[in-house]
Amino acid sequence: MDFLIFDSFISIPVLIGFYYLGAMICPVLMWQCVRWLLRKYPLIQSLHTQGKEIVWSQLPTDKKWKMLILFVMMFIFAEIFWRMLFEYLIAFMQMHDALVH
Repeated sequence: MDFLIFDSFISIPVLIGFYYLGAMICPVLMWQCVRWLLRKYPLIQSLHTQGKEIVWSQLPTDKKWKMLILFVMMFIFAEIFWRMLFEYLIAFMQMHDALVH
């Protein structure tokens, strides 16, 4: 009952579970959300298609590779930030438990 009245923290395995859910499922859900928006709203679909064609036709091949590498690096940095956030939360709970008990 302590968990329901916030007298104790969420356990570390629960945080680890949420970390994996966020690290694996959130990118897939965001991708599906974008696909859904593009299907639902034709204006967004046409803007996306035209913008993509304009940008990719104007970029030389080496710049295209640099853009792809940039987006992959941004994704990796976001995953690292997500991991660090949960490491901080777990460390905070471990410090709290060590100080209280």
